[in-house]
Amino acid sequence: MGPANLAEKLDEHFTYGQYCQWNDGERWELIDGVPYNMTPAPVRKHQGILMRVSLVVGNFLAGKPCRAYFAPFDVRFPDSSEQNDSDVPTVVQPDLVVICDEKKLDDRGCRGAPDLVVEILSPSTSRKDIGAKFRLYERHGVREYWIIHPAEESLMVFAIGEDGKYGRPQGYGRGDFATSTVLEGLELNLEEIFAE
Repeated sequence: MGPANLAEKLDEHFTYGQYCQWNDGERWELIDGVPYNMTPAPVRKHQGILMRVSLVVGNFLAGKPCRAYFAPFDVRFPDSSEQNDSDVPTVVQPDLVVICDEKKLDDRGCRGAPDLVVEILSPSTSRKDIGAKFRLYERHGVREYWIIHPAEESLMVFAIGEDGKYGRPQGYGRGDFATSTVLEGLELNLEEIFAE
């Protein structure tokens, strides 16, 4: 059963506890209790980019304390540190996350803000990734948010400033070498990332 079977009203809100009981064979995210369907699976180009980014980040992190995970991997954002897991209103499955605080990791995934989140845009998710998820990640203190646009072959890197807000993005295109402020020394060759 999924949220389509449970909700009689468009304004129905859900929790992580309910999310864990959905077994309709589809992938879902919850943002402030609002369900978003992630079906169908991403297209081949999206998956190729994700694989190449994951390999670079994973190799960079070898021997370091941070850990990288790619979707499907649940990231829960509680409203407060005391909030019971079953009451958490937000759980997302970013394309790639890096977590440097092992206390945030458990058997279910991650509870709290990752240090780095990577989202690869697709026609069905771009509005959510640029709008709702941008605000979500900023509000919960995700230190760095990368948005990859496959069609434009571009990458925008947003970093949290001292005011707790994302500043102007650092933009990169095919042929550029993108760098991270959170993972100092990481370099992403976008010519290789966007190569078919």
